[in-house]
Amino acid sequence: MNGADVRELFSYNAWANRRMFEALAALPTEEYQRDLKCSFGSIHGTLAHIVGAEQLWLARWRGHQSPALLKASEVPSLGGLREVWEGVEAERGAYLRGLTDDALGTRITVKTTGGGEFVHTLQQTLQHTVDHSSYHRGQIVTLLRQLGVKPPSTGLMAFHRTAQPS
Repeated sequence: MNGADVRELFSYNAWANRRMFEALAALPTEEYQRDLKCSFGSIHGTLAHIVGAEQLWLARWRGHQSPALLKASEVPSLGGLREVWEGVEAERGAYLRGLTDDALGTRITVKTTGGGEFVHTLQQTLQHTVDHSSYHRGQIVTLLRQLGVKPPSTGLMAFHRTAQPS
């Protein structure tokens, strides 16, 4: 994997998140906020977890102290959550544009929100971030289906078939 591969992976991630935000905008607020008894309660809670984790990993890559993981109650609306995500996306884009192939092997120490400490390569954490977001977008797809809503396709192959990555 090289820097160009990483940038393409995050282009996919941005495309998939954008499709999810657009699909959720059509959902009535009460459905979006309804406690569906899933890992993060509601669709909003799950989406807030995705955004918060992406924000957390960006801070770690930039060498900043990890912020507390964003809570759904801190950004109570879809629009507000999208604003936070767009800020993270813009900052991450700037970070990734400066990413070199040599940096991917850099080892970083990660202090988890649960108190553990691990050493990973930067590449591993970049891959994990996209995998994590994909996993939780999949949960949102299931929740939308439970509500009788046709979810957007956010898979990597759909990206390759429909997006025009630069």
